[in-house]
Amino acid sequence: MAEPLRIFLVDDETPARSRLRSLLGDCMEMLPNEVVGEADSGAAALAALAQVRADVVLLDIRMPGMGGMEVARQLADRPGSPQVIFVTAYDAHALSAFEVGARDYLLKPVRLERLVEALRRLRPVEAGAVPMKRDHFVVSDRGRVVRIPLEEVLYLRAELKYVTLRTREREYVLDESLTKLEEEFPGELLRIHRNCLVNRCHLTGFELRREGEETRWVAMLGNWPEVLPVSRRQAHVVRDFRLC
Repeated sequence: MAEPLRIFLVDDETPARSRLRSLLGDCMEMLPNEVVGEADSGAAALAALAQVRADVVLLDIRMPGMGGMEVARQLADRPGSPQVIFVTAYDAHALSAFEVGARDYLLKPVRLERLVEALRRLRPVEAGAVPMKRDHFVVSDRGRVVRIPLEEVLYLRAELKYVTLRTREREYVLDESLTKLEEEFPGELLRIHRNCLVNRCHLTGFELRREGEETRWVAMLGNWPEVLPVSRRQAHVVRDFRLC
């Protein structure tokens, strides 16, 4: 079993550090981790990290005195320094963050699934090991953290800045891109539209419907009243379905 990821928290606000601790505790089963220390200023962080072994620093950018950018620059000059993930309420520093070697950039309030995604990227896959494929999604729901098994997902649809995950019972907001999900689940999720992936295990067929003077294909899901439009660009999925 892999050792827990050693994480150091840096933020001048105590509630922000407490929230990160809580999120890290919530994702312990999915991604074993250990908070090895925390600091409320850049100077204190550099002093502590000279003594504490950490794999990653979750680092705020705007802090009194020494800011996160300067902390990251100084850490980059140290041999064997931990990797840096910025956690900030401001998106204006994204380019500068990567210029100082940050591995990721999380916006507050941090979503659990986005934090897990960022931390998972830091884990190198051991030689010869087969990466475990997840069979569920993790969503935040009214103060709870909920696991949604993949087989319960009917479809995922992009709406504005978020992706909506639909089960037979209700909808959830998922902070992941459709492109990433399509790449991760090529055998399970099928793109029928630029803004929609359907779960193949619930797909029962396609139907040609007339809308005004036009006809278009729609996807039908088993025992589900809603039909989902198939874009012309993805119309080949109907042909491929026939050949299965």
